[in-house]
Amino acid sequence: MNNLELKKRDLEVLWHPCTQMKDHETLPLIPIKKAHGVYLEDFEGNSYIDAVSSWWVNLFGHTNSYINEKIKEQLDTLEHVILAGFTHEQVVRLSERLVGLTPEGLEKCFYADNGSSAV
Repeated sequence: MNNLELKKRDLEVLWHPCTQMKDHETLPLIPIKKAHGVYLEDFEGNSYIDAVSSWWVNLFGHTNSYINEKIKEQLDTLEHVILAGFTHEQVVRLSERLVGLTPEGLEKCFYADNGSSAV
């Protein structure tokens, strides 16, 4: 795999969110092979600082060993279950910890996949 090949394959099958796809006619995609800490690396070994910092990366960096180990442990038990009518121990434990950190009166957690749903 190389940068050029992945860019071509991507544009044949993907629409990117929050992106004007016509821009990619002149502004090329940056294919990423791997990441560590604040750095992203493409298939040719070029490094980029991840200034977008998706999700937790802005706090903990890419391929954080502690987070990765906890994710691997969780995958061996339960990778996902929707909270519509179901629950599981990990979400209850996390919610209890979060409620313990919030001011009095904030006693429930609501999990959403985007800001619009959260509001």
